[in-house]
Amino acid sequence: MLTRVAVVVGNPKAQSRTLSAATWLATELAGSEPDLVVDLADLGPALLDWSDPEVAELVRLVGEADLVVVASPTYKGTYTGLLKLFLDRFATDGLSGVAVPFMLGAGPAHALAPELTLRPVLTEIGGSVPVRGLYVVDSAFDDPAAYESWLAAARRHVRLPEVGRA
Repeated sequence: MLTRVAVVVGNPKAQSRTLSAATWLATELAGSEPDLVVDLADLGPALLDWSDPEVAELVRLVGEADLVVVASPTYKGTYTGLLKLFLDRFATDGLSGVAVPFMLGAGPAHALAPELTLRPVLTEIGGSVPVRGLYVVDSAFDDPAAYESWLAAARRHVRLPEVGRA
């Protein structure tokens, strides 16, 4: 079985800081680049078309991943509607691996947002969430020190099979 690592980013801005941070985080957890990176901003109106084959295929691939980092900027204390559109496509057993809820925000006031808003959805669609959600202030999105203590704790719980990984 090939280990698959995926990143899903719900920032409405393509090529965002959220995308950069989530891809870096997945690489740190897995020890290599993710196999699949889904920048939902690139899908646009296709997310509204429940018969779109590209979106259906991405849902399938993300659902089969051993590890998926699900990331969003914090909007009004929660994740974006763009991410909600994508996650609504998953059945209650749609995720089969470990899911990591990750959010960036302007300040510490919404630090519980990944736990209170994103984690419940990821578990509802079948993801195993063995570590607390990660919240990083967006001004530190590219500072490894902002992730250091979370990564130290997460690495004790997130173990991927070595088969198929570089």
